[in-house]
Amino acid sequence: MATGATPHEQLYAALRRVKATWPARGWSWDSRMTCITSSFSTEFETGARAAIAEAFPVEFTSSTITKAPPVLREFIDRYGGLRSGQYLFTSGALGGNLVAFGLWWPWGDGGTISMRLGFADIDPGRETYAKVREIFGVQL
Repeated sequence: MATGATPHEQLYAALRRVKATWPARGWSWDSRMTCITSSFSTEFETGARAAIAEAFPVEFTSSTITKAPPVLREFIDRYGGLRSGQYLFTSGALGGNLVAFGLWWPWGDGGTISMRLGFADIDPGRETYAKVREIFGVQL
């Protein structure tokens, strides 16, 4: 990344790499959690984890979630918290209270996982979200 790139520019570049290396089918809008999502078979688990590692290098589990930034803990708590096998990934703060997240949620069927990417507590119409939707080809 070029010297002097803003945290947002760094995140967008990393998300472009996620999109380019994502091993599963496409992305869609999750209006319930206000984020983009991709559901995939567990056969793609290794590739999916590798694809998101650069953009979201910080990982929290159900036992470490108390160490997450407050805005992310509050967001996760609204949806029932993290259970065993679920992960919260973050890029770190992007300035102010803006924090990007990735949620890794295995389904109860043992064969499907959802990866959700978004921002805690921002309007989905905001420019930051519009850019992410553009990168992943997702409409509201």
